[in-house]
Amino acid sequence: MAGDLSEYRRKRVAGRTPEPVPAVGALLPHGADDTFVIQEHHASSLHWDVRLERGGVLVSWAVPKGLPAEPGTIHLAVRTEDHPVEYASFEGVIPKGEYGAGRVFVWDRGRYETVKWSDREVDVVLHGSRVEGGFVFFRGGASGRGGSDRGWMVRRRQGAVRPGWVALPESVEPMLATASSGLPERSDEYAFEFKWDGVRAVARVEGGRVRLVSRAGNDITAVYPELRALGGALGSTQVLLDGEVVAFAGGRPSFGALQQRLHASGAAARRLAARVPVTFLVFDVLHLDGVSTLGLPYWRRRELLEGLGLAGRHWLVPRSFPGAGAEVLAASREQGLEGVVAKRLDSRYVPGVRSAWWVKVTEVEPQEVVIGGWRPGGGKRAGVVGSLLLGVPDGVGLVFVGSVGTGFGDAELRGLTERLRGLEVARSPFSSEVPRERARGARWVRPVLVGEVVHRQWTAEGRMRFPTWRGLRPDRVPEEVRRVGGGDGGAGR
Repeated sequence: MAGDLSEYRRKRVAGRTPEPVPAVGALLPHGADDTFVIQEHHASSLHWDVRLERGGVLVSWAVPKGLPAEPGTIHLAVRTEDHPVEYASFEGVIPKGEYGAGRVFVWDRGRYETVKWSDREVDVVLHGSRVEGGFVFFRGGASGRGGSDRGWMVRRRQGAVRPGWVALPESVEPMLATASSGLPERSDEYAFEFKWDGVRAVARVEGGRVRLVSRAGNDITAVYPELRALGGALGSTQVLLDGEVVAFAGGRPSFGALQQRLHASGAAARRLAARVPVTFLVFDVLHLDGVSTLGLPYWRRRELLEGLGLAGRHWLVPRSFPGAGAEVLAASREQGLEGVVAKRLDSRYVPGVRSAWWVKVTEVEPQEVVIGGWRPGGGKRAGVVGSLLLGVPDGVGLVFVGSVGTGFGDAELRGLTERLRGLEVARSPFSSEVPRERARGARWVRPVLVGEVVHRQWTAEGRMRFPTWRGLRPDRVPEEVRRVGGGDGGAGR
């Protein structure tokens, strides 16, 4: 396996890369076959290069997700060309256009012990400043083109990174805030955050890879391709982040702008990312490097979050303001934002619960609704939706709560009309009576589309006053609205 640098030299030209390129025939330096280095390599795809000094060269594997943190986890380890021993100290930027272009820095280094070394299995114990433990590199059964030996895997032999290490969860259901008409009486017991007009999401970051999960539990990673770079920014950090995906228009969050992104994925999402970019506003950390933070108080989770230094083109940590409720609420009104969320400084994170420890104060109330019918418009709206007939599931049926005819864009109206025509049924899907003036000329539809409106208040008859349409919510399904309940189905917290 070791001792041949011909492939290494073939891929590099001295003078065009800062990497060491020993001359042909140069004597190979020999160590004691006990030195290792791990380099974090921000190339076209982030990975970690694990290099073991053996027979005068560095035997190397590229490990896309880094070495496993706990036993039972197996990671891909691509066997690469042997590197010169001088490479153990290399840090720098390989120029664009050169092989392996990107930033390289030493992530860890130290000594290793050999338990077994063969053409099919390398069993070593690493002693570094960040890595400690036994690892087995083994042939995974698949070889590369031309019979190469690139099809390798790596597993941790025993023991996690440290005692008490807890594996990173796939996701955590977000904690929700309770609606309130005013700020808490004891502002000194709370921290205050602006309420953002977006889509709630939990980001799972492991091995430099990001997976985004919506509040409904859907994988929405492909919808927001610009957020994948967050993984590279966090490197080897394992973390679960809670936040809001927001699109800005005119310097303010715009749910209307964001709605253009909600249905897109693949190539369409990549095109829209350039035209309607999003920002992930992170406001909580739920798991960090083998430790669940759910039981920690809010103020401590906030310290850990700010310590991550998250500030990028498409992500940031908005400020939190302890004790400044009146000032934050006034600023929210002045800037035309959605409102304020007050969080008790001593509150732990309770997944999936709408807790009184978090309180949201808004000028208008967001409400998730199910479309049960529509009435055609007239004049400029001839041939498209004039108003939607809306309901909220109550566990038994779909209760009519009013209609909405404002807040639509022209393109949205055309698309919505086309979708609703394909869902038409003969009878009303509402379990409660729809007023005659609203039912006249109505076209009923199967209640499968969930949308969101904002309104001022509820009437004594259970109708929304002054509702305004905000858009469809493809991240929701009617069953989820039924589970949450009709009184408060806000988009975010």
